[in-house]
Amino acid sequence: MHFNFSKTLFFTLALLTSTFSFSQSINSEKLLKHIEFLSSDQLAGRKPLSEGSMEARKYILGELTSYDKVEPLYPDFTQTFSFTGRNRVKYEDTANLVAFIPGSESSKVIVVTAHYDHVGIGKPNAAGDSIYNGADDNASGTAAMLVLAEYFSKNRPIHSMMFVALDAEEMGLQGAKALVADFPYPLEQILLNVNMDMVGRSDKNELYASGTYFYPEFRTILEKASAGSSPTLRFGHDLPGTGSDDWTNQSDQGAFHAKKVPHVYFGVEDHVDYHKPSDEFKNIQPEFYTGAVNLILKCILALDTELSKQ
Repeated sequence: MHFNFSKTLFFTLALLTSTFSFSQSINSEKLLKHIEFLSSDQLAGRKPLSEGSMEARKYILGELTSYDKVEPLYPDFTQTFSFTGRNRVKYEDTANLVAFIPGSESSKVIVVTAHYDHVGIGKPNAAGDSIYNGADDNASGTAAMLVLAEYFSKNRPIHSMMFVALDAEEMGLQGAKALVADFPYPLEQILLNVNMDMVGRSDKNELYASGTYFYPEFRTILEKASAGSSPTLRFGHDLPGTGSDDWTNQSDQGAFHAKKVPHVYFGVEDHVDYHKPSDEFKNIQPEFYTGAVNLILKCILALDTELSKQ
């Protein structure tokens, strides 16, 4: 199916105009363009160190470094790291892409993360498609991170913010582990980690904020910020002892949680295309997706404001 970008964009912009003030909206046109490119066949599933991954890196860095008031914390905005995978293969010079925006008042840092890797090329499905495009997982979170970085480059936050595209999440949260192991500041300086992983579609029109079981003070702020929003913000998937229903360690926030850094993880429940070649751009829901990212923006703005008062 051919994606009619112009028609979808028109609908999305109309929705945003009726729901959000201009000053508190992400650039929805760029959001959809970012996810379309990052989940394209051209990038072949973005497996770490693959040609597609290198193209994704170039694209993400080009965007991050084009924003005003964005500073590097690592040479060329890139933190390289190495690790040994579950298959005992050594991966060298995998890369997290890190941009920093100084806050107006506080020395504390909000770290906004999304992993840009996926699983690459695998077993073909019934249609013969072998490219695992990872549109929702996690081109959606990466594109969201980019437009949020652009927003805060133009609207200075109270707390400093780091915007990080993490590598090798699918191989055991390797990028996040490398980031917290070689963080440019003491970890105590991190106010919280906001992680986004799979925010592009939901048949229930629900977005989850996981992590408030551990940090209930965040829930009050998020409930107020999300009141009346579409999609609906739900809480949960963070109760210890509930097995796979507990998302705490299932994405990059797990590496922060292990170091006792507070976190909020935004995501949706698994869908039929999870980790399948059918997780493609055409199955992203533009109305839900733009609404979800604008909701995340509202939540970050509220956290930035309310936590500065404590």
